[in-house]
Amino acid sequence: MSGSAWRHDHPEPPGVLLLNLGTPEAPTPAALRRYLAEFLWDPRVVEMPRPLWWLILHGVILRTRPRRSAAAYARIWTGHGSPLLLHARTQRAGLEERLRARWPGARVVLGMRYGRPAVAEALAELREAGVRRLLVLPLYPQYAAATTASAFDAVTGELRRWRWLPELRFVNHYHDDPGYIAALAASVRDYQAGHGEPDHLLMSFHGIPMATFLAGDPYYCECQKTARLLARELGLEEGRWTVSFQSRLGPKEWLRPYTDRTLRRLAREGVKRVQVICPGFSADCLETLEEIAMENREVFMAAGGREYGYIPALNGRADHLDALAGLVERHVEGWWPGGDPAAAATERRRHLASALAAGRLGIPCPEAEATEGKPDQR
Repeated sequence: MSGSAWRHDHPEPPGVLLLNLGTPEAPTPAALRRYLAEFLWDPRVVEMPRPLWWLILHGVILRTRPRRSAAAYARIWTGHGSPLLLHARTQRAGLEERLRARWPGARVVLGMRYGRPAVAEALAELREAGVRRLLVLPLYPQYAAATTASAFDAVTGELRRWRWLPELRFVNHYHDDPGYIAALAASVRDYQAGHGEPDHLLMSFHGIPMATFLAGDPYYCECQKTARLLARELGLEEGRWTVSFQSRLGPKEWLRPYTDRTLRRLAREGVKRVQVICPGFSADCLETLEEIAMENREVFMAAGGREYGYIPALNGRADHLDALAGLVERHVEGWWPGGDPAAAATERRRHLASALAAGRLGIPCPEAEATEGKPDQR
């Protein structure tokens, strides 16, 4: 950390790096090409020999997919930009407000794994604020190598460039956190208060390749546990809810059952009213607003369904932010200072000034000269 970014006499605020996947800067083919090139080149996302994947990515995918993806993003884009980014900013501000009730100097900074604000930019902001104890909170409730581990790679990859590293803690998952489950259940109840109860509740999670699961990724099991806990919280009987997996890419087998095929099956079996929730998404984005709320609605209705409802992601709900604040508090208990940060800074300044002014370290320190009282000169 540079001398201009940190002072001995300043408090050291505790910090949280809030991470999500990312979003293109605009719903245009050019912006999507940049975004997809970064996203799909991540070896955590596509586990394939790099030379072969480079040829496929640049020779085929980036020549065709950006235009299709731009059209999909255009369907959900708001007048203020990307829905994911808007919700993420609300989450950042709400979490910081809650943490400052206990730690007045706490800083929460938003970073995106792909696109902007980039992880490097977010870490630089925390460094400039003087954060020395940093909790990294990826907003992925269920652990997956393609998301959570990739976020860890991005953070540690940037920190390899730093001389003075902060103390670091990392939240791996929170798929069974009671506050998270309670917020999910409350969101279902709130939605059904205005739309009625369905014949069936579908819990759709983002898919991963089956080969990833077989290699030891715990994602599938954590999705199943989240679903069981949510169903229990809602008092749902067996047969009234189902887990499925969406957003598969390419010809290889992914986690089953697939969401679109499940909706077709439910409609053909006589289910007329279905509601879909996506518990793995902390904020609404392309995969929820376009794929689930629009595309899969058409699938269900075309197969004979009568009513289809998408239950929004937790986004900036107060109970969601309360749950995230509780999650942070449990991870930093006994690690973040619980007292007055200014008093702690004064104590650090007193000790350092005494050593420096006495010449024991042999370097000048302006803070020492400003400290009240003269240190022992013996």
